[in-house]
Amino acid sequence: MFRKVKSPLFYINIFFEEMGEVGLLIFRTFKNLFKKPWEKGIFIQQLEEVGVRSLPVVLLTAAFGGLVFALQTYVGFHRYIGPGSETYGGPIISLGLSKELIPILVGLMVAGRVGSAMAAEIGTMKITEQIDALFSLGADPIRYLVVPRTLACFIMLPCLTVFGDIVGIAAGFFYNVVLMGVNRVLYVRNILLYMELWDVFSGLIKAAVFGIIIALIGCWQGLKTEGGAEGVGRATTRTVVIASVLILIVNFLLSKALPANL
Repeated sequence: MFRKVKSPLFYINIFFEEMGEVGLLIFRTFKNLFKKPWEKGIFIQQLEEVGVRSLPVVLLTAAFGGLVFALQTYVGFHRYIGPGSETYGGPIISLGLSKELIPILVGLMVAGRVGSAMAAEIGTMKITEQIDALFSLGADPIRYLVVPRTLACFIMLPCLTVFGDIVGIAAGFFYNVVLMGVNRVLYVRNILLYMELWDVFSGLIKAAVFGIIIALIGCWQGLKTEGGAEGVGRATTRTVVIASVLILIVNFLLSKALPANL
């Protein structure tokens, strides 16, 4: 038997329906963000889950990202400009890591580790009818589940990005100065000369936006989970894919919107 092919209109309707669900979730989340009482216990637990437990993966990702970036920058200056020009790789490495590479890498790693966990946890609560129990007890699942996770991601993603910036820039310094023998004084002087504080802040703004995206997508997929264990698996997969793609798209839009300097 031939499988019936769905029309493009069907997928357009699905797209706008899901956009409406996300928009409603965003509205309800920010409305409950300013209402008391706050779920302080869950909020602190999510701060630990998103921030502290993500430190090892951020450390490894930032360190090797900085090493690879430093390697390619050193090769480019040494090959195409000449020996001695490698000291100018410091500002390029620092700018590239703090403005683009580290926020993206941190966002993708957290989306894979935390976003999927949020979708799995809330999805399991949904299929075991624990969310229905919250309704019956008079509790708002958005305030209880979504708000603490969104606020925790909004706060901890910039903190993880600062940590990643330090590790990545230190790894670049280690490769260029310690391993390749680049002049340490000139390398550091060029970083301080050409790098501005706004370069770091623009990366932190991106990280905060990525944190909101990860939390909202993970909670949205968890709340709409259905179909038992298979549905939980689909929700976690969709969370990682959607959040990762949105991070890359939003990163480009923010890079165009944010000024190069202040």
